[in-house]
Amino acid sequence: MAQQGMAQPGQGLAGQASAGQALGRLGVWTSTDRLDAVGLKSLLQTIEGLGYSAFWYPESRGYESMALGSFLLANSTKLMVGSSIANIYARDAFTAQRGAATLNALHGGRFILGLGVSHIPMVEGLRGHRYDKPIPAMRAYLDGMDKAGEEKLPVVLAALGPKMLELAAARTQGAVPYNVTPEHTALAAKILGPGKILAVEQKICLETDKAKARALGRAELARYMTLPNYVNNWLRLGFTEADLANGGNDRFIDAMVLSGDAETVKAGLRAHFAAGATHVAIQPVVAEGDHAGRQAALAALADT
Repeated sequence: MAQQGMAQPGQGLAGQASAGQALGRLGVWTSTDRLDAVGLKSLLQTIEGLGYSAFWYPESRGYESMALGSFLLANSTKLMVGSSIANIYARDAFTAQRGAATLNALHGGRFILGLGVSHIPMVEGLRGHRYDKPIPAMRAYLDGMDKAGEEKLPVVLAALGPKMLELAAARTQGAVPYNVTPEHTALAAKILGPGKILAVEQKICLETDKAKARALGRAELARYMTLPNYVNNWLRLGFTEADLANGGNDRFIDAMVLSGDAETVKAGLRAHFAAGATHVAIQPVVAEGDHAGRQAALAALADT
């Protein structure tokens, strides 16, 4: 029960349908650790000005998820803000539930809690925790959140494999898959079923020179290529060990990073919607520090 004087968390987002409607069609995904406060404020202003409906951010080695979410909400006016994802090993389930409830109560129900099991190096190597089996760990975490409060908060899971997608369907408002293809989107939509959020991240590069686009794509994907959760999912999708070797062959890179002119990239983004996505989060792939290039890409794709 809400405390006396506390706004109802998630007001306007209580149901799955309302959460999906508020999320809208297009969002932006950015690696926020690369930006300071001035850069984050500028990016939020750009995204809102271009008409995007949501902003998604990760939790890695830099900013803490809930604190950053508060900053992003405080410095935007209408954007939905989503963690993609908040690491379940970074805070206990009670804190996650109360944190999401607090952000929604104080910022008009604009926060979506995306949860994920992260990766062994980030959990055991960086945080010093034991990395448990993903499905039981996530199920137990959701159980703990249920005990922490009665508010019906918008929660989605970083689900790639069938079992995690089934858990997302059964226990949350949907899924936020990362590093996937329209083929995966179709499988995810089938498992999630109707009425669920399927917010897909897609990397794009507005570069018609394929060699340049692929070089940027390989640099962006390099940190993911050694993580078993992603590698296993790519193999499930039909890529081979040879496709993934030496930073990824052209077929793999082209599938992970849509490149070309604006119309070509838009067609690739629309393929996710045709496959069943309810929302696509665009991640521009540009050279390090090329904020103008990122802004130009977002402007060109805002009407997808």
